[in-house]
Amino acid sequence: MKTDLDHLPANKQRELERVKAIVFEEFEDAIALGTMGWKKKGRIDKIILYGSYGRGGWVDEPHTAKGYQSDFDLLIIVNDKRLTEKVDFWLKLDDRLIRELAIDKTLKTPVNFIVHTLQEVNDGLAHGRYFFMDGARDGIALYEYNDKPLHTPKPKTPEQALAMAREYFDEWMPSASDFFDGYTDAQARGKLKKAVFDLHQSAERMYHCVLLVCTFYTPHVHNLAFLRTQAERIDMRLVDAWPRERREDRARFEKLKEAYVKARYSKHYRITEDELQWLGGCVEELGRAVHAICSDRIAELDAKASLRP
Repeated sequence: MKTDLDHLPANKQRELERVKAIVFEEFEDAIALGTMGWKKKGRIDKIILYGSYGRGGWVDEPHTAKGYQSDFDLLIIVNDKRLTEKVDFWLKLDDRLIRELAIDKTLKTPVNFIVHTLQEVNDGLAHGRYFFMDGARDGIALYEYNDKPLHTPKPKTPEQALAMAREYFDEWMPSASDFFDGYTDAQARGKLKKAVFDLHQSAERMYHCVLLVCTFYTPHVHNLAFLRTQAERIDMRLVDAWPRERREDRARFEKLKEAYVKARYSKHYRITEDELQWLGGCVEELGRAVHAICSDRIAELDAKASLRP
């Protein structure tokens, strides 16, 4: 696996060093009080930079009209499945990365991370999941505990890839549409909290759909902002669904992101008809983009399968 960052500007290289230090600080704090043997032996085996900063082609234009900025995408590989639990080991890292970006201003680039074991990554490679294959091919190792390599990928046949992509699309896109119908019905009845929760679920399923169809992998999270960044690095057509140049636009998206929990459980959560209408239009646009991207991907896989003797 590649280890050099020569394709990145010096300021981005320094920033990644800072990010890596933060990852280790927070991980060490999370396991410091462990009394069980497996926790005492817990370690990070690899930190891999993937996505646009790994392969090149990142966008860093937060002050332009579209206001888009690529994130640092990190795959953190740990030596025990129990260490992948986000609530127990990684929430404080998530909070600190956000704080250092938004409040302390010690980071300039947003950071996303996914945590897996080496076995999970190698299983993904063995099953030909594009996400892991792309990461192994284009990723850059920021840290390695040892030089143990990842397994050699075993790509799916064109027929297998086509069948899997169709299966994912046929499962996730109708589910997203069902929740969007729930949103329109609840909105018409004045049930705004129910409407925004269903809208969140519709958008979440759209992102899972495009990730699964295009990469055969999606993280098991409900964080809409995280899913958005993972999906947008696949196809820039998804960026246009969300205006983000105005603070008001970003605040509305944040309300939708929070709806998964707060619209159901917080008596203080509020959303207006105008906000809901705006968000509904964005999710509708997102659905059109997801449908087009998935259809293009399935057509591409179909063409490859048709060429097989």
